Amino acid sequence: MRRVLLALCALLASAAAAPAQDITPPGFKLPPLGPVTAATPAKELFGRKPTPAELETRSIGFYAKGCLAGAVALPVNGQTWQVMRLSRNRNWGNPAMIAFLERFSNEVPDVAGWPGILVGDISQPRGGPMRTGHASHQIGLDADIWLTPMPRRELSTAERETMSAKMMVRGDRLDVSSAWTPGHMAVIRAAAMDPQVQRIFVNPAIKKALCRDAAGDRSWLEKVRPMFGHDYHFHVRLYCPKGATTCTPQDEVPGGEGCRKEDLAWWFSDAVLHPRPPTTPAKPKPPLVMADLPAACRQVLVSP
Repeated sequence: MRRVLLALCALLASAAAAPAQDITPPGFKLPPLGPVTAATPAKELFGRKPTPAELETRSIGFYAKGCLAGAVALPVNGQTWQVMRLSRNRNWGNPAMIAFLERFSNEVPDVAGWPGILVGDISQPRGGPMRTGHASHQIGLDADIWLTPMPRRELSTAERETMSAKMMVRGDRLDVSSAWTPGHMAVIRAAAMDPQVQRIFVNPAIKKALCRDAAGDRSWLEKVRPMFGHDYHFHVRLYCPKGATTCTPQDEVPGGEGCRKEDLAWWFSDAVLHPRPPTTPAKPKPPLVMADLPAACRQVLVSP
């Protein structure tokens, strides 16, 4: 089991932030699906729904196993945000997430001096598993925010499809790169201080830099959790909205800043950063099918 875990970490490290950087070829269209059976991956079904379900807004299930009814779109342009990779149609979310992004982006010019933020994937129009890029982002309460400031002009559609975010992790994976600035920490801190934010995922090297440089009130650091695959962006996860009985909450983050040497040592160990190839390749995890999701997701899928 440990070998499998190490191999997975190596894969994530080598493909860090791929979801934020993937480029959709111009004119790309999904191939025909063919007959739908009980074995059809749910990602193929949800990934082909271009509009939200006309149902009461609900986040249904868990962040990595659920769907979204009555989704709301984040407008592609705001005074303090722009949405990237428009061809993916993943700028949909629970209204709580859309409100957070609008509220948080308005704070960014004051706390960091950035004109605003670049927003990556939130969720699909009906949530659910995605064909590429994420295991979570299924219930409209996750969002990727690029660690690249929004420019002071409106990006073209072509730029939003091809522009890459700045790498924030050094080549040896042990610390942040020269692109890292105090403004980056200020942006992450502002997000973590929002009471609706449950946790934030960053690359371990970024967590290390935050631990080293944060001053004053450091309580927000406990929400910031290390995770490979976040070299270019950070991932914000909100709590289930109050009273949302169909939303499955995640356990609270462990107490403490998570900045002790023993908290971070594993992430920077040679076995994790430079693992030996497993003698027996790990079997790919089978994709989720509709039977794996909450029963209510069937209604979300077939609804007008």
